[in-house]
Amino acid sequence: MNLEVLILAAGKGKRMRSSLPKVLHRLGGSSLLRHVHTSASALDPDNVVVVYGHGGETVREALADTDAQWVLQAEQRGTGHAVQLGLASLPEIDDSVVLVLYGDVPLIRTSTLQPLIEQAHNGVLTLLSVRLDDPTGYGRIMRDRDANVLSIVEEADADDAERVIDEVSSGIIAVPGTLLRELLEKLDCDNAQGEYYLTDIVGHAAAAGIPIAAVLADDQDEVLGINSRAQLAHVERIYQRRVAQQLMDGGVALADPARLDVRGELHTGEDVFIDVGCVIEGSVTLGDRVQIGPYCVIRDSEIAADAQILEHCVIDGATLGERASVGPLARLRPGSRLAPDTKVGNFVEIKNAELGEGSKVNHLSYVGDSQLGRNVNIGAGTITCNYDGANKHRTRIEDNVFVGSNTALVAPVTLGKGATVGAGSTISNDVPAGELAVARARQKSVPGWQRPRKDKK
Repeated sequence: MNLEVLILAAGKGKRMRSSLPKVLHRLGGSSLLRHVHTSASALDPDNVVVVYGHGGETVREALADTDAQWVLQAEQRGTGHAVQLGLASLPEIDDSVVLVLYGDVPLIRTSTLQPLIEQAHNGVLTLLSVRLDDPTGYGRIMRDRDANVLSIVEEADADDAERVIDEVSSGIIAVPGTLLRELLEKLDCDNAQGEYYLTDIVGHAAAAGIPIAAVLADDQDEVLGINSRAQLAHVERIYQRRVAQQLMDGGVALADPARLDVRGELHTGEDVFIDVGCVIEGSVTLGDRVQIGPYCVIRDSEIAADAQILEHCVIDGATLGERASVGPLARLRPGSRLAPDTKVGNFVEIKNAELGEGSKVNHLSYVGDSQLGRNVNIGAGTITCNYDGANKHRTRIEDNVFVGSNTALVAPVTLGKGATVGAGSTISNDVPAGELAVARARQKSVPGWQRPRKDKK
């Protein structure tokens, strides 16, 4: 049998108090909807259909790089209505199992969904249930004396006796396509919300003697839905604990697993150490024995073996070679490329620049749109003046150049191999290889000079 996946993502999420559609709020750097779509795609379905409403094109743009199909639920009439719309977009479901997921339940694992699909392949209406210490807000699973599932009662329609039941429906369900279509036709909106509940198909199936199975989730965190900022923050911490555990299982040493945020993909070698308060964004690779100091932000970067990032650095779109050292309090902007054994010190900013092997920019400097050769030394307070107000220009510094402190290099300019620049110079012309360039006003002393004084009142 084929597999069709419907992701219901039409809700506005009023309790989020946000103009952003609920399913586009971010968890671990990706939208809630992206997380659900990733889990669905791992099942290798024939189609993934997203039923959307609030947010319109903004929601569609969030998965523009996927082959998801889209169905608009213009009027919010409940989950049963949403599934009806989704099914109508599929050409043929008679030989299919339909799996229904939710765009605001981002922690669901593919391994948890597999048993539902397998039972549905055998003609069983299969739902995912979970036992909660506090089941408030969830539909309760009603069973008979023999533990057969009879129905699901939504919170708003439950009486006091039903509300104490701790086994609840996650809303996730897998059903043979033909059966699902038949059951949907029996739905009505005679309930407290005036909506067509998808969960009502369970009662209709039980009344018709159709086999029903409730697969109990091992981990209640997987089925947590997000309806508020507080719930989003809670699920974020669960997600980050999962990531931290995976990293440690892979050999990464974390100073404190509770104080690391990975908002993307982190690939690591052996014996990597990450100190507290670090944020990883986008795609980041850390080679063997890389050391990351506290409170660093690393985004879309590759850091080779034995490199060291000291505290409070921002590494963004950069590539670091083996044994490179950065920080503390340094910033590498996109296009920064550090060869092996380079050093970038405190209060240094590098942007779209290449540092050759063994070169050093130790402190209080800006190097942008530049190419540095091997064993270059940049003195404190040096800046490359790369922007003329309209265009960017490049600075070329060849091997073994020494640049004195407090120097301005006005691009485009080239410093030849082995050249030296005296401290306090403003260099606007090329410096020949091996020569000394000094470009500053001659010092003069004025005998008898008196500093101005304020008149006494």
